Amino acid sequence: MLKVWGLVAILLIVLVRNVSSYDRPGIRKNIVIHPSNNDDPLSPEQVHISLVGADKMRISWITKKDTVMPTVVYGTTSGKYDGSANGTTSSYHFLMIYRSGQINDVVIGPLKPNTVYYYKCGGPSSTQEFSFKTPPSQFPIKFAVAGDLGTTDWTVSTLEHVSKWEHDVFILPGDLSYANFFQPVWDTFGRMVQPLASKRPWMVTHGNHELEHIPILHRESFTAYNHRWRMPFEESGSTSNLYYSFNVFGVHVIMLGSYTDFEPGSVQYQWLEKDLKGIDRKTTPWLMAVIHAPWYNTNEAHQGEKESVDMKESMETLLYKARVDLVFAGHVHAYERFNRVYKDKFDKCGPVYINIGDGGNKEGLATNYEDPTPEISLFREASFGHGQLVVVNATHAHWEWQRNDDDVSVQKDSVWLTSLSADSSSLISGGLGQRFKL
Repeated sequence: MLKVWGLVAILLIVLVRNVSSYDRPGIRKNIVIHPSNNDDPLSPEQVHISLVGADKMRISWITKKDTVMPTVVYGTTSGKYDGSANGTTSSYHFLMIYRSGQINDVVIGPLKPNTVYYYKCGGPSSTQEFSFKTPPSQFPIKFAVAGDLGTTDWTVSTLEHVSKWEHDVFILPGDLSYANFFQPVWDTFGRMVQPLASKRPWMVTHGNHELEHIPILHRESFTAYNHRWRMPFEESGSTSNLYYSFNVFGVHVIMLGSYTDFEPGSVQYQWLEKDLKGIDRKTTPWLMAVIHAPWYNTNEAHQGEKESVDMKESMETLLYKARVDLVFAGHVHAYERFNRVYKDKFDKCGPVYINIGDGGNKEGLATNYEDPTPEISLFREASFGHGQLVVVNATHAHWEWQRNDDDVSVQKDSVWLTSLSADSSSLISGGLGQRFKL
């Protein structure tokens, strides 16, 4: 089987060259994680959860056996399960070489806010109990953010640092497993993130490494991503798992698709227009967007790509007019924070753009930046790390970036933000001890 995959990899190397178009130092080995219980085909693995509407949670997991009833039992007391729900199953083939296990998706609820729930995948007879905490229904709301994760030692470092911070929701701006057609890596990724992703909702969008499209051989893009990481797109009026939106108390988050249609008049563009018009800033004073390919970037990596240039041209004004507060992106394997920007210039009513594609991928870091530093770029560093966003109240939020290159997580950049729905006149940068007047 490995020889077959090796031949496939040789045939596909030209197709993936555009993913590795520049030198990236700092590579660390990939990790392979095998199933924890090879003897039990009903044992749940790769468990992760995601938000569905205001008071529901999707539980997703994989089993070897394809005749398992997709059932979740749950309750607020360990060992006592008052709730039960059934869901759906799916599986997929890739190149007729790989067949996934049974992928189970079950939506449970209604759930109480800020409450710990205990649950079992597969019913009460399952031997393993998991737990998660629902987000609160009041401020503060805490988001952890990391993009371009992969399955390396750097990934492990990032996940360890994130696990030590009590957050409510994890946001991933694309490039999850870096499987790059080799489907068993998806299984390793699912096992690697399970300790975190089974306890807090993971809200993800796709990146270029999720495409996995091969002309003639495998024409369907995003096969593994769409089957394994189902997001609440229907609930937000979207017709595609590649873009959607969701609310966490006081915050509306828009997850956009960099590698699907985005030009004016496209399905995604029309959906975004409608979604933005439906936002009530009185009840959700904070508005942020998540993309993969950054619209602003002073790193030498990934310059001039249409997913950045053309999508920015198409959609930047929509976000600007809606007074989006923050835009997170991945793709570039480094960290960078911009001032409030619109059309390449400082604008006090524009979003703060943050590139955070430094979660731990196998390709290493993008260390070369434009020189001199453009005025709109306030902080940049080529290190692996993750971000922490605390929405303190309806008017103020605190963002900080933690560098993971050290044995302990080290704060390297921080900033206080004022919601544009409340006051677009100031932004305080605590990372350098400076105050910027917008």
